[in-house]
Amino acid sequence: MTTKCVLLIGGTGVFGRRLAQHIAGLDGLDLTLTSRSQAKARALADSIATNATTTIRGIGLDHRRDLDAALATLSPWLVIDASGQFQGASYDVPRAALTAGAHVVDLADARDYILGYGPALDGLACERGLVALAGASSTPALSCAAVAALTEGWRRIDTLDITITPGGRSEVGEAVIAAILSYAGRPIPIWREGELQEAHGWIDGRRVVMPGLGSRRVAAVETVDAQWLGLRLAVRSRVAFQAGLESPIEQFGIGMLARLRRAGWLGELKPLIPALLVGRKLTRLPTSDRGGMLAEATGLDANGELRTARWSLLAERGDGPHVPTLPAAAALRALLAGQIAPGARPAAGALTLAAIEAEMTPYAISTHGETTPHRAAVFEAALGETAFAALAAPLQALHGKNGPPVWHGRSEIETGTGFIARLLRKIIGLPPAGHDIPLTFSIERIASPSGPAEIWTRNFGGARFSSRLSTHAGGELWEAFGPLSFRLGPAVRDGGLELPVTTMRCLGLPLPSFLQPKSEAREYADTEGRFHFDVKLTLPFIGLLTHYKGWLRPARGDLDSDDGRIERLEGA
Repeated sequence: MTTKCVLLIGGTGVFGRRLAQHIAGLDGLDLTLTSRSQAKARALADSIATNATTTIRGIGLDHRRDLDAALATLSPWLVIDASGQFQGASYDVPRAALTAGAHVVDLADARDYILGYGPALDGLACERGLVALAGASSTPALSCAAVAALTEGWRRIDTLDITITPGGRSEVGEAVIAAILSYAGRPIPIWREGELQEAHGWIDGRRVVMPGLGSRRVAAVETVDAQWLGLRLAVRSRVAFQAGLESPIEQFGIGMLARLRRAGWLGELKPLIPALLVGRKLTRLPTSDRGGMLAEATGLDANGELRTARWSLLAERGDGPHVPTLPAAAALRALLAGQIAPGARPAAGALTLAAIEAEMTPYAISTHGETTPHRAAVFEAALGETAFAALAAPLQALHGKNGPPVWHGRSEIETGTGFIARLLRKIIGLPPAGHDIPLTFSIERIASPSGPAEIWTRNFGGARFSSRLSTHAGGELWEAFGPLSFRLGPAVRDGGLELPVTTMRCLGLPLPSFLQPKSEAREYADTEGRFHFDVKLTLPFIGLLTHYKGWLRPARGDLDSDDGRIERLEGA
């Protein structure tokens, strides 16, 4: 068997060290790991047990200055770059490796770096008959492999949510913190309402229940997934990638730094890294060594039925930091088997979920997959089959279980002018008055054990507000806006729908009837087949709260356009 020379750059770092220990168990490798400190590299190499047919050594190397000479001396078959930070990095390392005749794989998670990787290097890689993969890490390789497995054969994807929450006691290096701070509080691309938009890193947060870990606070982070998956898979509504720190103090601290930077009160955050590393010695004390990852997809499966599919990963006993290295190990194994075609591209789609999961065997890392079919939608459950069937076609399309998740139209809003009316609109999040306002309406359908639920988000020209609709015992229909919740009494009239408020609660407590609002809400279809809405809310002693009306059409053309299969990520 011919020995393959593998050069591992950054071999003594948080991830490089673990990757070296992992791949040292493979057959037939001549593994050279590097560090700017030759003593550290040699000490680590001496401490790692290898397979009988594999050798390992450590050398001192500053790859930013001396890489060409090292490549000429070693003539590696493969270069793995685990050095980080990749935000703002050039393609000097992969270009030098390809020029020297070596395959190259890296653990990059930087969006711009990964998106520009193929255009910059594919010609050289193909010319040399070599493979160059960027992002063989938790994102995008593992995250995209999980999504591909969850949505295999699906006709439509409505939402994708990917979450990573490492254990608080996990080792964190300077490069990781530098990567986080590089975009905290700055605009990052997200996929929302079926298109590329912007949010701010580490600011837009929510709580997520992580399998095996419980509830954790997470926030939007910058990865390539939103841009890559949204476009490649034509995701109809949302791709969200979020991360959370187990320590509430750390999560709050990063969020505050992000808000201060967005407000213009802070600039470059890199000088804070030494202080943050010192602070972690205290903030990590009450945390655990357990972390996880969750990928969740909702859409129409191969049979055209709405379902939610989930894949989760639980890392215990401090093994979480191994996870970002395992896609690189899987890529090495695939290269040894000749399973990856020449060319330079992101690792998203180049590796299967099964191949990456196979690398988890030596560790306390477990994965679990499940799918949940959606039953009747909220209005289907509240109205019953006969009444729902009496609705006009546009209303059935919007309220039906398999209906399009994003709609576009125009609207106008009238509002009350009193102080209390303005205050209540602020609390609920209702938009200001206006005419001929562009409107985007999104529905997120949720399969809940307690019954169907939906999140309605209305975007009136950039002013968004959301509500949650759900059915309670006996088919009661409720809509919640922040601390206020309303019981609705839906009634079908001439193909349209009337939605009067019958009960109102604040913080779960019922309000007396003389304080309850009057609602005049109706939905109907016009002669052009558009969905129309007209909602007017008035309050006792106060008068008009808001009156908004308008029309909507599905965002993606014909209602019957969902009979194809989504594009696969493999080979992309």
